[in-house]
Amino acid sequence: MSRQTADAVLTPEALAGLAAVCDLTPPPALDDFTTPRAHAALADAELLVTGWGCPPLDTGVLAAAPRLRAVVHTAGSVRGHITEACWERGVEVSSAAAANALPVAEYTVAMILLSGKRVLERARDYRRVRRRDDWLGTPPEVGNYGRTVGILSASLIGRRVIDLLRPYDLRILLHDPYVPQAEATALGAELVGLGELFAASDTVSVHTPLLPSTRGLVDRTLLRSMRPGAALINTARGAVIDQEALTEVLLAGRIRAMLDVTEPEVLAPEHPLWECEHALITPHLAGSQGNEWHRLTALAASEIARWAAGNGFAHPVRRERLAFLA
Repeated sequence: MSRQTADAVLTPEALAGLAAVCDLTPPPALDDFTTPRAHAALADAELLVTGWGCPPLDTGVLAAAPRLRAVVHTAGSVRGHITEACWERGVEVSSAAAANALPVAEYTVAMILLSGKRVLERARDYRRVRRRDDWLGTPPEVGNYGRTVGILSASLIGRRVIDLLRPYDLRILLHDPYVPQAEATALGAELVGLGELFAASDTVSVHTPLLPSTRGLVDRTLLRSMRPGAALINTARGAVIDQEALTEVLLAGRIRAMLDVTEPEVLAPEHPLWECEHALITPHLAGSQGNEWHRLTALAASEIARWAAGNGFAHPVRRERLAFLA
């Protein structure tokens, strides 16, 4: 992993947790597999603990690591460093995507509830006028009772959001072409078509991985079909949504948006959405940060212990599932 990642994620507590289940190469973490130190470490390595900024594990790296049998990733996506050579070698791979899904889901649920109550807009107005509004005259579309929330994709995060929303008086819609009706019902959601999801929801939350088939999936037609004043939340990838079309509907005041990701990321300084009162843009902060990194390394230590005991990974990454993963 990168040195910056190691400094943030591999705290003394995290290193102690990992050292309790395996023999660790002394720090600093490797961020380049071509150095003499890296070659010395790889020669004996049976397992790699990786993180953000890990270089690709290509054929040259694997040749220098003849004993390597497993990779435990302390983040979500493994696309950046797990290569075809790894799968051909039969290297087992684990990811902390499940652990990283929780803070993203928590962020999403918070935004759903805040948007339903119109907290951001009403706080802005309160700051401007410095007096309370007529709370008994609150419009009936404000509030979270009986609202309809649409979840786009039953990904790890999408499923976690649905689960966290169970205690609330909400109707949950789901669109995912790979989920059958019985599974959606078991999750606690109504399976609907893509068009219905956008047209019928008070809030739509996007959890679709960015794949060739999902780039620009949320287009101008879908955005214009949303209810007036509806909210769109995106914690997935900015390119899943047509950024130009989204900017158009937000500037027109048709809908509201809470965007933790944009396309590009970061938007240009002069981009009109920075000043748009209908958009809240956060700096890709929904995923694990700060003390939430402890959850990632704790999961990694747990996975290493399972693997070393011969029990396999609880959170394996399967080669055949890569086409559907972020």
